[in-house]
Amino acid sequence: LKQYTQEVDSEWIFPSPIKENMPRDPSAVRKKLSNVLERAKCKHVRFHALRHTFATIALQYGLDIKTLSSTIGHSSVELTLDTYSHVTDNMRYDAADKIDTTIGRNKGKESSSKKKPESVESTEKFEAYKGKKRKPGTGYVKQISANCWQGRYTPTIDGKRVSKNVYGTTEEECEKKLADLISEMKEVIKNAKMNNGITMA
Repeated sequence: LKQYTQEVDSEWIFPSPIKENMPRDPSAVRKKLSNVLERAKCKHVRFHALRHTFATIALQYGLDIKTLSSTIGHSSVELTLDTYSHVTDNMRYDAADKIDTTIGRNKGKESSSKKKPESVESTEKFEAYKGKKRKPGTGYVKQISANCWQGRYTPTIDGKRVSKNVYGTTEEECEKKLADLISEMKEVIKNAKMNNGITMA
């Protein structure tokens, strides 16, 4: 994050790519999470669930309740205990087993605790999503809502980069409009160079 903040020319850590001097819209984060979950073939979860996952794992790995409560911003330790009672119950069972094994000298005996079963983790190998690579000069297309795709082409005209957008209800429609836009803009650039006395190679 320290390195990232040095590279961002904004008062915001996550500035909006659209609105100047404004933070990124929370809805953009939700859409990005939805795309990540879809690509990873995971069920849809709310962004807040990631916070819950962090807290659960932190407890399972031994972070004390007081520290966790302060970290996630709960108003009291009691609220944290109530929210994550399913984890703390298992922690109590584990502690009871350790005491029984150490003090009661019941080594080798089967545990008599009522520990809740842990969820079985998938052994399927995870592979990161590989985005579609486009050739330079072909612009890009992205989905911005359920029935809206945006295509963008940013050529350099007279030394200035100019962004042009097209929209379609499907990816195919948007790709076609983008291809037409690129052809049109290349013709504009060609004419501009000829008018400036520069011959095309």
